[in-house]
Amino acid sequence: MADLFEPWRFWPAFLSSFEAASGAPPSFATLDSVLLELPTMQVRVRAADRGRAGVPVLIVAPFALHDAAIADFAVGYSLAAVLDRAGPVALTRWKSATPEMRLLTIDSYLAELNVAVDELGGRAALVGLCQGGWLAAVYAARFPAKVAALALAGTPIDLAAAPSQIVDNVAATPSLTLQSYLAAFGGLAPGNHRRMVWTRDSLNANAREALQIAPTPALQTAFDHWNSFTVALPGPFFTEATEWLFRENRLARGCFRALGRSCDLSGIEAPIFLLMARGDIIIPPPQTLAIKDLCPRARVSVRVAEGVHLSLFMGAEMLAGPWSEIAKEMAQALRPSRTGARTPRAKASLNRSRSSQSHAQGVW
Repeated sequence: MADLFEPWRFWPAFLSSFEAASGAPPSFATLDSVLLELPTMQVRVRAADRGRAGVPVLIVAPFALHDAAIADFAVGYSLAAVLDRAGPVALTRWKSATPEMRLLTIDSYLAELNVAVDELGGRAALVGLCQGGWLAAVYAARFPAKVAALALAGTPIDLAAAPSQIVDNVAATPSLTLQSYLAAFGGLAPGNHRRMVWTRDSLNANAREALQIAPTPALQTAFDHWNSFTVALPGPFFTEATEWLFRENRLARGCFRALGRSCDLSGIEAPIFLLMARGDIIIPPPQTLAIKDLCPRARVSVRVAEGVHLSLFMGAEMLAGPWSEIAKEMAQALRPSRTGARTPRAKASLNRSRSSQSHAQGVW
């Protein structure tokens, strides 16, 4: 396979690579309020949820190519609205990297994700979507007491579990080429350029497959805008994700180091909910399913549904079927135990959560 990042092949895209992020970003259907503004993200919530009781559900949106509005795309096609049945919903809207952000690493994003969880009360159910899923899994392994439940959809966990075009592309691209590529773009990995070279499937994304319906003109226009609005990644974050996950498979091998510690997924005890699409060629189902064997102490619920990668996050059938079921099961899992029987770790986590929620009462 050819080296897809040979600079001379795509140099004409240099200027156009930054055009997508220059227009107005996609809008949100229900998450109408910004709870917290951080260098890497906004934490978006529903204004009506402020003061609502319950363990918050934090959607860790993808940070790879598109905007986080994928999780709250439109009325009737909003994962955030479905998950509202489990608890008050928040979402990480990752910001497109600017030159000032060119040195940020995975640790930078994990640290601010930790700030977001603390702002929400110190304990949350994480819902990781695609590339946001591995970040959520790493966070859950690094801070297990802060994660009440973990849901993953279309998430790369074990990249050796099934072949994929992304893994093949990374294997065919020398690390030195990646560094030259980032240098050519000022230390950033621009989204429009990566969409052309990372995987052909992104170019073929269409509203009918993603939404699992024949779109109205309004939905088609909204989808086209969302699909064209790409985000840039900081060079170190992009390099670490590429090398550590897709080339070295560190997460599955138990040697992913985050915020000063090696993160082993086997330490996760919170219930895990998995959702995969049979037609997903971006992240084939076995790559996500692998977490079941890597987390022996967690109760894992598995669902595989008809669809493609994007339909996992905005498809009408996915939202009405498996996601509604996950929201119902998650609500039950987040409900306080009537028996009072808890492990020492769970008791300590609950005490910290109550203390943090009391402290943050005026915020959430």
